[in-house]
Amino acid sequence: MYKSGTEFLKRYFKVSTIYKYGFNWSPMYKRTTAKLVEVSDDLHYVKIKMKLNWKNRNYAGSIFGGSMLAATDPIYMIQLLQILGNDYVVWDKAVEARYRKPGKSTIFGEFEFTKDEIETIKKKVAEHHETDIVKTMSLIDEKQNIIATFNKTLYIADKRFYKEKLKRRKA
Repeated sequence: MYKSGTEFLKRYFKVSTIYKYGFNWSPMYKRTTAKLVEVSDDLHYVKIKMKLNWKNRNYAGSIFGGSMLAATDPIYMIQLLQILGNDYVVWDKAVEARYRKPGKSTIFGEFEFTKDEIETIKKKVAEHHETDIVKTMSLIDEKQNIIATFNKTLYIADKRFYKEKLKRRKA
């Protein structure tokens, strides 16, 4: 549903606009209480913001770790899917979360892919048909204190290779 909606909306809006408002209006992302506040035109940079409020406040009065994790979870995967295009498969494979300090105010997170990273991913997939990458990002507060750090492992594959791999598994 989201993918077909995006394809339709591309006729009228920039992909970065669709990405930003699609996330912010999506029920699944809205429940995290985070918002995308900045998306670059090439989708290589995304910034999120999460305010402490009654929907994400935990027993101790800080932002619930599950809300932080959920807010960061889909960004890299969908960002990379949009950057690489339809010839690739991208899946979230794993995440390591390190909660370092209670989030007691508004927190921010930045997700970035450099052009060199994208080229390296494409080269690895061209050579090996699939690859894993690890991206690290942190949620920080307004005073630049690190609240949480997430190491995301993403799986990227050539779409034809991936389909054949699935067929072999079923056989």
